[in-house]
Amino acid sequence: MPTTTPTTTSPHRLPRATPESQGVDRAALERLVETLDGIRDVHSLMVLRHGTVVAEDWWHPYRPDEPHTMFSVSKSFTATAVGLAVAEGLLTTDDRVIELLPDDAPDDPSGHLAVMTVRDLLTMTSGHGTDTMNFTLRNLHVPGDGWARDILAAPVTHVPGTHFVYNTGATYLLSAILHRLTGERLLDYLTPRLLAPLGITGATWEQCPRGIDVGGFGLRLTTEDLAAFGQLLLQRGTWEGRELVPAAWVDEMTAAQVPNGPDENPDWERGYGYQFWRCRGDAYRADGAFGQFCVVWPEQDAVVVLTSGTSATSTELEVVFDLLGDAFDAAPGSATPEDLPADDGGPLARGDLAVALPRGAAHGPVEDFVRGSTFALGPSDGGAPVTSDGPEPGSPDPHARSVLRWRTVSVDRHGDEIELGWTHADRGGQHVVRCGVGHWVLGRAEVDHEAVPVAGAAAWTSPHELTCRLLWRGTPFALDVRLAFDGDGEGRWVEVAVDQNVSFGPTALLRATGLGAAG
Repeated sequence: MPTTTPTTTSPHRLPRATPESQGVDRAALERLVETLDGIRDVHSLMVLRHGTVVAEDWWHPYRPDEPHTMFSVSKSFTATAVGLAVAEGLLTTDDRVIELLPDDAPDDPSGHLAVMTVRDLLTMTSGHGTDTMNFTLRNLHVPGDGWARDILAAPVTHVPGTHFVYNTGATYLLSAILHRLTGERLLDYLTPRLLAPLGITGATWEQCPRGIDVGGFGLRLTTEDLAAFGQLLLQRGTWEGRELVPAAWVDEMTAAQVPNGPDENPDWERGYGYQFWRCRGDAYRADGAFGQFCVVWPEQDAVVVLTSGTSATSTELEVVFDLLGDAFDAAPGSATPEDLPADDGGPLARGDLAVALPRGAAHGPVEDFVRGSTFALGPSDGGAPVTSDGPEPGSPDPHARSVLRWRTVSVDRHGDEIELGWTHADRGGQHVVRCGVGHWVLGRAEVDHEAVPVAGAAAWTSPHELTCRLLWRGTPFALDVRLAFDGDGEGRWVEVAVDQNVSFGPTALLRATGLGAAG
């Protein structure tokens, strides 16, 4: 099908239209939204057909203008930057890695390392037997000789180009190579060539201690930013009549370059390109941990973008393909006036979606007894520090680290809001988040000495148990804090359990008992 280059004079960068005007079955989109709403912690959805947004929704308190952590979607932007550098004659995919990073290469490289190429990094066939980025979970903020040197010193156990291992360290090396060749950050290199023409502003990218953009994770974008990137790929690199990325590179980058199975999930064994995953049919995707997806579907001239905080990522992909597979059959403009909802001139947008709240009573029988109390926590008897056991290591999760340092908790009430407070072992002052009872309350909380946006909600989930849910806005992460109170006139105490919705390691963060004193 022909692809329409989007143009718009509205405040949105991408044009909007009714699903019917673009040949999309509205009922199928409604079923998709309803099904996604049943998956805990979906944050946003955007569906494009013929370059036009036909469905968009954000689950409150997530917002259209708020950047979201993209995790390994970042890898696809890094691969795109490599293609731009290839087009500019800065390198080729056959160039050897140790020749591009001579200052970081071992003095006596192994035979396998000596022949490792840029293409091997792009296809995750560097020859490493495991993800070489795992060490960053310990050293992310520790200055040293450099990540590239550590990665290149790791054993290369396979002949490069022969063995697929998902390796975020390989992507970091690509970023380090571009940093050396261009003399600037990957983000700065991409901005005039790709981001600015797509209207992407305010993007950020996490850096290593040497100031090199991490490449394999750490990029933050809005949902529409990612949708514009997907539409550019669907248009084979052309945007508003201008070639931003060579079409041949888009084709090469998104094709199945190497096999990546076996995998228990079929959507992760359909082949791997240059930092892109193949999907069923002719579709492919940029894919980030916990449900950050940009699915490009050329056969249907469609793009689907999701942001989430879920472990049910395979379910998300299944419902996208299963529910939209038959949604694109109608020809554009085929809907009759009686098929269209009254006064509807834009995309499907329910506008009433929200991340699930804690369910329970507004008040508990022990609330007055514990209100205003501070509980000193004893040693944790459960939970575990965050480690990198997942398929896509990222930076150490600061939200989880913060919980592991809790030393007191407190509760109070202000109208229809419950205050959850805590102190840290290594930092004075109390941190307080207001949690709405039956609604989300936006605020900020300190994490790793930085105030970050948060949303809180609470309910008495049993007569003696208060559950507070904290969403770290702009990220996939949420905390479920359960406080089970007991006591009498002689004293009061609380059993504290804190769990995180998703993690690269354990999700059970804290189990502790606290003894209370009146506030």
